[in-house]
Amino acid sequence: MLSISNPHVDEMIAHALCEYPNECCGVLVGVGSVVSHLYRITNKTASSYRYLMDPQEFLEVDQASEKKGLEMLAFYHSHTHSDAYPSQTDVRMALESGWLDVYYVLISLMDKTKPNIRAFHIDDEGNIVEENIGYL
Repeated sequence: MLSISNPHVDEMIAHALCEYPNECCGVLVGVGSVVSHLYRITNKTASSYRYLMDPQEFLEVDQASEKKGLEMLAFYHSHTHSDAYPSQTDVRMALESGWLDVYYVLISLMDKTKPNIRAFHIDDEGNIVEENIGYL
């Protein structure tokens, strides 16, 4: 189970609303399964239906996290007009990237007054497994 503090949840929602109508994206880092830091990453596609994390920003987050002894726990992004569930594009991108040991956290803005957040793992065959989120 991924454990996220309420301030980090609020920050993800704020990021999603700020970038609307485009998808936002970012990284959650910490130790074990407890998130301690959230990093917003620029969506290079500036698109309402897909995201691509800025490679330089991603590298900087990876290096900073490693120096602090933290791990990349999850990648988050928003879905502006669909459910908080990985799309075929999300699954393809996870498989192509090889990042299968992280959570994929999605924020749905279908109802912007009540954003929905869900977490998933995607395995090497493209199977999607929903995971629980613990709120701190």
